[in-house]
Amino acid sequence: MKKKAFSTVLTAFWFILSTSLLAQTTTLVNPILTGFYPDPSVVKVGPDYYLVHSTFSYFPGIPVFHSQDLKNWKQIGNVIDRPSQMDFMGERLTRGLFAPAISYYKGTYYLTCTDIDHDGNFVVTAKNPAGPWSDPVKIPQVRGIDPSIYFDEATDKAYILYNSDAPNHKPLYSGHRTIRMYEFDYQQLKVVGEEKQLVNGGVDLSKKPVWIEAPHILKRNGWYYLYAAEGGTSVNHSEVVLRSRDVWGPYVPFEGNPILTQRELPADRKDAITSAGHAQFVDGPDGQMYCIFLAVRPYEGDYYNTGRETFIAPVTWKDDWPMVEHGEKAIAYQYPVNYKEIKQKGALPQSGNFAYTLTFDKELDPSFLFMRTLDKSWYSLSKKQGLTLKLKPETVMELGNPSFIGKRQQHLFSTAETALEFAPTSEKEKAGLIILQDEGHFYWVCKSKSQAKDVLQLYKSKPRSNEMELLTEVPLTGKTGKVGLRISSLGDTYRFQYSTDAKNWLLLKDQVDAKFLSSKVAGSFIGCLYGMYATSSGDPSTNSASFQYLKYAGDDPMFK
Repeated sequence: MKKKAFSTVLTAFWFILSTSLLAQTTTLVNPILTGFYPDPSVVKVGPDYYLVHSTFSYFPGIPVFHSQDLKNWKQIGNVIDRPSQMDFMGERLTRGLFAPAISYYKGTYYLTCTDIDHDGNFVVTAKNPAGPWSDPVKIPQVRGIDPSIYFDEATDKAYILYNSDAPNHKPLYSGHRTIRMYEFDYQQLKVVGEEKQLVNGGVDLSKKPVWIEAPHILKRNGWYYLYAAEGGTSVNHSEVVLRSRDVWGPYVPFEGNPILTQRELPADRKDAITSAGHAQFVDGPDGQMYCIFLAVRPYEGDYYNTGRETFIAPVTWKDDWPMVEHGEKAIAYQYPVNYKEIKQKGALPQSGNFAYTLTFDKELDPSFLFMRTLDKSWYSLSKKQGLTLKLKPETVMELGNPSFIGKRQQHLFSTAETALEFAPTSEKEKAGLIILQDEGHFYWVCKSKSQAKDVLQLYKSKPRSNEMELLTEVPLTGKTGKVGLRISSLGDTYRFQYSTDAKNWLLLKDQVDAKFLSSKVAGSFIGCLYGMYATSSGDPSTNSASFQYLKYAGDDPMFK
């Protein structure tokens, strides 16, 4: 009997062990969304996760991603997808929509955000996160940025908290801000009662903390946790936490703050992840809590062209305080997790190294971006012609809606390629492939005319001038029909190539400075886009240009 009992116990032990090993089938790969996907906010509804991000003055605004495993994300829609909701005409690309926050309560999804220059803070709602979302409802009493809604299920009350001015609008130092809160009527979508200040300056006012922002509230074990970004969204970025037994405070800071940062690590470390902060917590499929946050992958110092990206890391709890990683260790590029991976049909890859080809015979992928608004009158899709863009007088150097459709650069080492069919009739008519950071920082390889002959040109923008500098030009023979255009990012440089036979690629220009397109040099909050772009440079035109496809491939060393 003893031998049989031992055998039974041993069998049970191996069953539990093998089950555990089989369950650990997933590795989260950072960033979970590569490229320009900043200011993440996430909500869990049943087995489903929904993730949103800032888009500034690009349209459509605020992409919505869905996942069931926190690894595989599929874009299912956009929150601001109708010009009737809002547009961003006249606004610089780095303005527009800042820091959305998504939440869910009693069958309704709520999203708050800030239109930084015009509409201020607003809320939109939806029954389905894929949309349609309602028209924005302004919340004029909320004066500041980064609003989020907290729902307290125990009291059936909601609260809206946000970053605001220093007390009495009298900052003690540059970057002195506060976190404030109103009660929020979630049915009427308006604030209730009086505003209350929850945090002044940050976790320790005597140390002059800057830019306390992006606040969220979490309730756990009878504590209300207020956590927020601190230090600004660059290399000193961090996440801090305070707690209280009452939603209105007083909130006491954690002695172990910050709970997330990378600012103390050596700047020259290999494959550095920097600027970590702007976080939100969410329970994973395994019951473990995770933190989704923004960070960047520079190719040197604080230089990066891919924008602020979306990362994930596990949260640990000790003595009823959360901790992610406050600087002793580097954020990992991979985290093994103890639950099953769930892939989504039809989803474009978003993490690690990947490649795909987008064609234009049916509809545009929802990840494509326009400048400031959507106007379907100047582009068309067909199986034969692909994507056809009418040449508009507007240029990307202005604040309007040029014939531009862009896709994020998602890797330090990447390639974008297209095939262009275009017959220019004047030197002002140009169409081609662009790599763009903002209105004043881009490189553009395009087909045009020079001295009545077809040429291929490479331009560099001149910041603050609405002008371009011609870097190089090559003639095209009269027999050239479609021309292949290719731009490759190589960390701190770009390479430009072309093909006239769809087989052999010729070098147009190599070793082109990538730092010129970095967020640091441009002074922007956004990342680079590869774009298909056509213009008549201020003149009216009835001409058009067709793009057959857009191929993208990314091959970063940290993912190998």
